[in-house]
Amino acid sequence: MMNNDQLKQFQIFKDLTDDQISQFHGALKSVAMEKGERFITEGEEGDCIYLLLSGEVEINQALTLSMNKGKSDNREKAILKLSADIHPQFGEMSMFNEGDRRTANVRAESVCTLARLEKSDMFTICDANPEIGYIVMRNLGRIISGNLVKANQNVLKLTTAFSLILDR
Repeated sequence: MMNNDQLKQFQIFKDLTDDQISQFHGALKSVAMEKGERFITEGEEGDCIYLLLSGEVEINQALTLSMNKGKSDNREKAILKLSADIHPQFGEMSMFNEGDRRTANVRAESVCTLARLEKSDMFTICDANPEIGYIVMRNLGRIISGNLVKANQNVLKLTTAFSLILDR
């Protein structure tokens, strides 16, 4: 599937040695997605992390608004688009989230190839190799905290925009 040099490009494997990265080879499963296919759905149970090997994906969230007479508006807001050239991984939030629920939707914007790392496999490797576990958990902590900073900035922008509109 992938060699160690390719895996080192993903933040989850940052600072791991070749021997340590090799522990994950048997756990990574190749997955192909067709253009338009949604493979992560917000609110559903999540049990894996995906590494984008080729193609492009869009991450979005539902903008559910309560309308009059019990109707709801189920539009989605694109949060970001990712391409394989930046070596993104996603799905990490559900690995630690209460109830392991997905926090966003992910849809293939083109034909994509992904590597899937199951939660159980990741924790088995990390439990059996505490040094690997420490590095991977530190990396996941950095990924999640970086995502939180971006989300907070977006909330601040939205709050500022609403304040400016209401102050007119």
